[in-house]
Amino acid sequence: MHSKVNQLMQDTLTKKIFDVDEVRKDFPILSREVGGNPLVYLDNAATSQKPQSVINAINDYYSYYNANIHRGVYYISIKASEAYENAKIKVKEFINASSEREVVFTRGATEAINLIAYSYGLENVNEGDEIIISEMEHHANIVPWQVLCEKKKAVLKVIPVNDSGELLLDEYKKLLSDKTKIVAVCQISNTLGTINPVKEIIRLAKDKNKEIAVVIDGAQAIHHTKVDVRDLGADFYVFSSHKMYGPMGIGVLYGRAELLEAMPPYQTGGDMISSVSFKGTTYNDIPMKFEAGTPNVEGAVGLAAAIDYIGDIGFEAIHRQETELLEYAAGLLEEIKGLKIIGTAKEKTGVISFIVDGLNALDIGIMLDTYGVAVRTGQHCTEPLMERFGIPGTVRVSFAFYNTKAEIDIFVNALKKAIKILS
Repeated sequence: MHSKVNQLMQDTLTKKIFDVDEVRKDFPILSREVGGNPLVYLDNAATSQKPQSVINAINDYYSYYNANIHRGVYYISIKASEAYENAKIKVKEFINASSEREVVFTRGATEAINLIAYSYGLENVNEGDEIIISEMEHHANIVPWQVLCEKKKAVLKVIPVNDSGELLLDEYKKLLSDKTKIVAVCQISNTLGTINPVKEIIRLAKDKNKEIAVVIDGAQAIHHTKVDVRDLGADFYVFSSHKMYGPMGIGVLYGRAELLEAMPPYQTGGDMISSVSFKGTTYNDIPMKFEAGTPNVEGAVGLAAAIDYIGDIGFEAIHRQETELLEYAAGLLEEIKGLKIIGTAKEKTGVISFIVDGLNALDIGIMLDTYGVAVRTGQHCTEPLMERFGIPGTVRVSFAFYNTKAEIDIFVNALKKAIKILS
């Protein structure tokens, strides 16, 4: 009973603390206008906007301690090196990795998946082996595995989705076999907003064979929900900074240490080298073994600042705000004649894809822009998923905690006007 009271008090406190109008002041771009209209930014699944604290952190880096890291013995190089390594510690704590040695900085989730495919995949997948992905995957979690299968003469298998946009787990169980070497699925669909039961997906794979490597694409999840890679049991987990209010050009590959240690380098040069002679080269320890060339120090600094910002907001407040926005927007859209939402899973996050009878998604997006409303149109890098639903593309709106119901009202009213003009 005591714990319940404490939880109630904490929930009440969180509700009092979160003020979306105050939060919006942290994001300078949200106050601008587009074509004489206030910007209504509803393309957060593509990239999020950045708070002033992240912008300041990057500006401070370039203003006061920009230097290459790990090699310099002078003050600003040491300071830059410390900032880079401290960012890894922040990421480790953010996802509950066992050690910062399990945190590899990449250019983004796409490069992280490619790294796994080319390094772990080429070493461990052989002719006749099988790799399982899902029908809702982003192209970045399809094409690297296709290329690997072509190189190794392996077989790519696909978990289907139902009409609501949910994975058919019974079909997944049937796909698992003694030949399965890798399972790679997204935690949240960038097109449908479906929240996949990745913990269950991992458990089923490990029950079949503990040696199956499970890769979780967390690019659309990391900023919506608290991620604990050890609780999930993931072998690999990838995400991008720019989806979670940080800068573009940097992402994270989490991998269990024993797997990373056994994997060959993905690229060579720079700090991934321990020693070089013309007789041969030895490589650095993880994670540096996978970080060739000059690292993206400013990206790491910005990512660390984004993690701090998310921590200040809190995932409880984020979830509450985004759930309210999703439910509010879905309710208004369902009232529009001829509009159909694509993806109605029971477990969803703040993403709505839709089509309107007789209208082209691109035309709708262009019309919405004239009202200052930014949405995404097209296939959203999920062409096979579009084929599954028999459509050329959708209009997609995606929410962040800084969005408001007033913005949704502007969007829906603009959409109604666009439909009337285009019909």
